Amino acid sequence: MPLTPNEMRALTSRGVAHLQAGQAAAARDAFARLVADDGESADAHLGLAHAQKLLGQAELAMAALDAALALQPRHIGALVLKGDWLDAAGQTTAASYYQAALNCASRLDAMPREWELVAAHAQTMCTRYAERFELILRNHLAGLLPHLGESSARFAQSLDLLIGRREMYPSAPRLYLFPELPTVQFFDREQFAWLAQLEAATGAIRAELLALMNGSEVFRPYLESDPSRPALNKPGLLDSLDWSACFLWKNGLRHAAVADRCPATEAALAQVPVVHVPGRSPSVLFSLMRPGAHIPPHHGFVNTRLIGHLPLVVPPGCRFRVGNETREWVEGKAWLFDDTIEHEAWNPTEQTRVVLLFEVWRPELSASERAYVSALFESIEQQRGGVGDWGI
Repeated sequence: MPLTPNEMRALTSRGVAHLQAGQAAAARDAFARLVADDGESADAHLGLAHAQKLLGQAELAMAALDAALALQPRHIGALVLKGDWLDAAGQTTAASYYQAALNCASRLDAMPREWELVAAHAQTMCTRYAERFELILRNHLAGLLPHLGESSARFAQSLDLLIGRREMYPSAPRLYLFPELPTVQFFDREQFAWLAQLEAATGAIRAELLALMNGSEVFRPYLESDPSRPALNKPGLLDSLDWSACFLWKNGLRHAAVADRCPATEAALAQVPVVHVPGRSPSVLFSLMRPGAHIPPHHGFVNTRLIGHLPLVVPPGCRFRVGNETREWVEGKAWLFDDTIEHEAWNPTEQTRVVLLFEVWRPELSASERAYVSALFESIEQQRGGVGDWGI
């Protein structure tokens, strides 16, 4: 005669109590009765698997566990239990069950406390397997690399992505996407023959910056309120001098009051392939971060340009992250990066940090493609009847 719902609940409670008391045979009998009465209950199969494992019936226990997973493939407890049993047997396929359990847990809006502990165990085991996997890979590669030629930073990053040491950050421009451009965080400086010449002018550019800062208020908040636009939330930075700017050029317009005082800076940039888009570019500025400032993660507007930094006044410890790579600025050492990839900056020191910011065309764009992009945004600004602002 089939069990009533109340009888099933009571028998389940007895089976769990027998397991907790170490009474494996009694637990097996209770859960076997439940499975016989309702073969569609994953929890009943899982309880039976626990009891049979305690009794040393390994094959029967694994069969019951597989039955539970066949009924409920996303059962976090069953996935972790199978991972544990495979791990104990020395089978590396255990890692896939731990990862599956974490994937299932991540989809839940909320988890009971007991499942949080199970998920934490799965995370620990995933980390352990990842470290073991990484050690095996690196040891194997160490024997091969001397015969494969020069090292590759891209391959090194691919390995970090494979083993989970880094996360992949896509290009996500806020306004305009030019398709089929590679996703590169910091660009190889060897692609830019003019970079060394710009760096050689660091001393002269810094001298002009310091003269500007001497006794005059030339810096304004980088993010300023505009009554003609929605006041979108910019956490802690809107109208703040923590992140401030002194523009030589902004949105394609030269600020003569500043630029006329910086002839060495303009001369150094004359050999740089600066973006020219009517009403939009170039923008060239001294970017200042006050002591303790943090620029939170954000994305740029268009992926047809790169942003250049030439560090001018940088106390040790100031950091800049693009995607999954974080670097420290070094005075006189420039870099170029894709600002449509999430990036942020920190000045944890007690001194001011200042870099020269500028924008250049991406090297992958042909001359005609650059002209098309420029014409496109010129047309947009003619329709709008104003000057655009896509930041830098």
